[in-house]
Amino acid sequence: MSVPTSPNPFDSAVSRRAMMRGAVLLGVGATIGGVELLSGTPAFAVTTPTIASCATWGARNPSSTLTQISTNPDKILIHHTATANSTDYTQSHAYSLARTIQNYHMDSNGWSDTGQHFTVSRGGYIMEGRHYSLSHLTSGSGMVVGAHCPGQNDKAIGIENEGTYTSVTPTTALYNNLVQLCAYICSKYGISATKIYGHRDFYSTECPGDAFYAMLPQLRLDVAAALGSTPAFTVTVDNTSSSFRASANWGTSTYSTQRYGADYRYADPVAASDAAYYSATLPSAGNYKIETYYPANTGYNATTPYVVFSSSGNQTVTVNQQANGGKWNTVGTFAFGAGAQDVVAVSRWTSGTGYVIADAIRITQV
Repeated sequence: MSVPTSPNPFDSAVSRRAMMRGAVLLGVGATIGGVELLSGTPAFAVTTPTIASCATWGARNPSSTLTQISTNPDKILIHHTATANSTDYTQSHAYSLARTIQNYHMDSNGWSDTGQHFTVSRGGYIMEGRHYSLSHLTSGSGMVVGAHCPGQNDKAIGIENEGTYTSVTPTTALYNNLVQLCAYICSKYGISATKIYGHRDFYSTECPGDAFYAMLPQLRLDVAAALGSTPAFTVTVDNTSSSFRASANWGTSTYSTQRYGADYRYADPVAASDAAYYSATLPSAGNYKIETYYPANTGYNATTPYVVFSSSGNQTVTVNQQANGGKWNTVGTFAFGAGAQDVVAVSRWTSGTGYVIADAIRITQV
């Protein structure tokens, strides 16, 4: 395949590859701190996928010693290569892709080896990325530290998927074999199917592309089915969703690239009940984990109240929106009843200065 001429052919955004990569709402509670769903041993044996080792696809030796650790990964991160959506679905093309990525990571980025742990081609071929990834996976013990997402390289298995998926979705062959690979990883390491995330969940980037990112809920369901487990409920409510509502006093902005979707809402703090509400239909009574996604800025509010409408009463959690932007942050786990309801609201009633931000909320049954 031809190597793209962009400064960084393996990510269209500033990324790891260029750097390493109702009630009156007034109370303020203690800040408490993501998504965790079903986990455990699969109900039946998961099919072992065919994974071409580094030796099989012709990898170079690492330029320096790779770090291997005894702790197991606790999640999977999905990436796209941001390369052309090739129609060459052959094995030889897949192996060539793996070599091209390794060469780029070693020669352009200066890394010791391929950054990600595994790669899936558009033809559905699965390949080991970084050396020792396959041996650790096969044993279900430990991992080699990667270079695919800052802050997650020693915690998450990184999977690159050939192509650019900002507006189109992956091939059926790629997707089906990605499901098989993820299920195998989950079964070997005891990772919940719902611990599958997009690169953008932990880093400010477009990766794995809007179209592919929108498929992740279905990917979790399909992996859970392959594991023989029943996935828990999870839903993301963005400020553009029909399940979000706010008065005209809330403005709309695209200023920060750390936003979740196309835009986000903002408002000045005020001692009045004028919150932005996120609602959902919860399938059953029980505990649900609440996470928030927002852009951070020193001009935003450091004590933004999130009011959670739990079944045991309203609970207020303050969130510092001057820090930790562009990723999911934990609000807490709370009890709710079943049915359609307001789940959480972002309040303007705060003594802090700076804009209060309402972007996206993720609700997960635990």
